[in-house]
Amino acid sequence: MTTMEIGKELVALCKQGKNQEAIDRFYSPNIESVEPVAMPGMEQTQRGIAKIKGKNQWWVDKPRSPWERSRRTVPHGDRFIVRFKYDVTPKHMRKRMTMAKQGSTRFKTGKL
Repeated sequence: MTTMEIGKELVALCKQGKNQEAIDRFYSPNIESVEPVAMPGMEQTQRGIAKIKGKNQWWVDKPRSPWERSRRTVPHGDRFIVRFKYDVTPKHMRKRMTMAKQGSTRFKTGKL
């Protein structure tokens, strides 16, 4: 698979709510995720597949009302960029908000 094909498949699985399956299929055991800032109770940089799975589950488990997400994959050399758009209403805030984020992913040795 090309880098772009992997990016599209990753996005397709996530859109179906199969985030953990996408992680198992495409992520390297040594994956590293770096956020612009640290999230509450979480380090800014997460290293290793277990941490990434935990971070993903934290997001899925966050209490919120129905939300939508759209993702778009953009090629960039040996990387692909996924643009995320979230429309959420966190239960503790009771106020709807829109969030946008871009994630750059580098493909190496058969895994992300």
